[in-house]
Amino acid sequence: MAATASQAQDVHSQQQQPDEAADEDRSVSRADSGSGEDSLDGLPQHTPRCPLTPSLSPRKRTTSQSKTEPPLLRTNKRTIYTAGRPPWYNVTGTTFTEAFVIGLCGGSASGKTTVANRIIEALDVPWVVLLSMDSFYKVLNKEEQELAAKNEYNFDHPEAFDFELLVTVLRKLKKGKSIKVPVYDFTSHSRRKEWKTVYGANVVIFEGILAFANKELLKLLDMKVFVDTDSDIRLVRRLKRDITERGRDLNGVIKQYNKFVKPAFEQYIEPTVQVADIVVPRGGENFVALDLIVQHVHSQLEKREITVRSALASAHQGQPLPKTLSVLESTPQVRGMHTIIRNKETNRDEFIFYSKRLMRLLIEHALSFLPLKPVSVETPQGAIYEGKRLNGKRITGVSILRAGETMEQALMAVCKDIRLGKILIQTNHDTGEPELHYLRLPKEISEDYVILMDSTVSTGAAALMAVRVLLDHDVPEDKIFLLSLLMAEMGVHSVAYAFPRVRIISTAVDKEVNDQFHIIPGIGNFGDRYFGTDAPSDWYESDEGMDY
Repeated sequence: MAATASQAQDVHSQQQQPDEAADEDRSVSRADSGSGEDSLDGLPQHTPRCPLTPSLSPRKRTTSQSKTEPPLLRTNKRTIYTAGRPPWYNVTGTTFTEAFVIGLCGGSASGKTTVANRIIEALDVPWVVLLSMDSFYKVLNKEEQELAAKNEYNFDHPEAFDFELLVTVLRKLKKGKSIKVPVYDFTSHSRRKEWKTVYGANVVIFEGILAFANKELLKLLDMKVFVDTDSDIRLVRRLKRDITERGRDLNGVIKQYNKFVKPAFEQYIEPTVQVADIVVPRGGENFVALDLIVQHVHSQLEKREITVRSALASAHQGQPLPKTLSVLESTPQVRGMHTIIRNKETNRDEFIFYSKRLMRLLIEHALSFLPLKPVSVETPQGAIYEGKRLNGKRITGVSILRAGETMEQALMAVCKDIRLGKILIQTNHDTGEPELHYLRLPKEISEDYVILMDSTVSTGAAALMAVRVLLDHDVPEDKIFLLSLLMAEMGVHSVAYAFPRVRIISTAVDKEVNDQFHIIPGIGNFGDRYFGTDAPSDWYESDEGMDY
């Protein structure tokens, strides 16, 4: 039995909606992506120095601006206030919480989109996706195009929608996967070439005239809301919308309404009110009904909250290191460079220089694990040389911001024309959990070998989240290589336990992590030491460089 509510109040909060780029810019907005001061291209110009005798002229340090309340993302055009996405998986790396899906059904121009936007405003939670059924109209053939041009095609009939694609997309979105949504052009009655990429939803609001008309769709809806609006009001709204926004003429809109819209509502849409959990009369102006919906969604989201970091800290103690781990050989040179960058007295110039040297060695070592295929080439002398070549399409580098970005230059110096992606993960200082704030990945990354870079890995919580993001974008687990200058045994175990086919590569592995989840003996806050910033005194855990 559906519940009905009817009284109005004001809603004042406004939820900032995320940007979405065709090549996956799905968090909130593009963030600045400045890298370190020095480039690896300049390394040959450095005067050769013994790795055990650092110089003494420190660079000037500044105060870190990484922690901001509320959190900010700045672009060259704007500053956006944002919130992160908490873990949606457990310590095994498996998706633990599915997105909460609200289905909104109602007649054409009943106010479904307005209700959806009101819910988003009142929810005031990050990572909400609004998915419209209008995006899933079928591609019309030439004959159907001609009928549509004469207002003779029934867009309100179930056969007008691509339910197979719709169910597939909503199912993947509910499971936390990256999806592509078609963009329908109502003027030409066709799909545009560019599809919208959507990823990372805590809540999905799905709205459409036939949202309850398909059994497979109903199975995906956690809450079903029917928007009930008077037919005369709906007709007036449709006339205004179709004439001003979709370029239709008055007679054509009225003809289509009487011939298709009204009969379809009576036959296919109105009867589905029986499956609704809540009926909302008067649409977006019914704030009591909206308040009931929001309260229920909040209660469901609270039940789905999970903790990852504390669980990682208590797991896998005393276990042998996994076979998927490869540590760079600790030669005298490698150990000498570690001595310098671990020394708290080392100035910033030396820290950057020797960190880059280690990064270069780490990248070269990691590339030796990529699969190669035999290939024959002809030398300038006309002889045949039996060599090797990458057995795959390409390599993509993905850095975990901010400190992981320092490794990009080493990767670009070794791999020509490599594509780069970025993931921003920061600690929520109230819950202690990592949160996903920003994401930008290259197109078709699922076809690539991915080198995932972070400067240090402590508990492995950030690395776990980053790997989960790549898997959600259909990157095969065995094509992911996690690279870090320094790792704790705890972090190695966490990643290997959750993702046993991910290759883990580091220049060193330390045994201990203290109560603040810092690696011991460790390297300190890599991001602050590299960029010359100091974390605020009340910031007990750095968002980058020390990991989680």
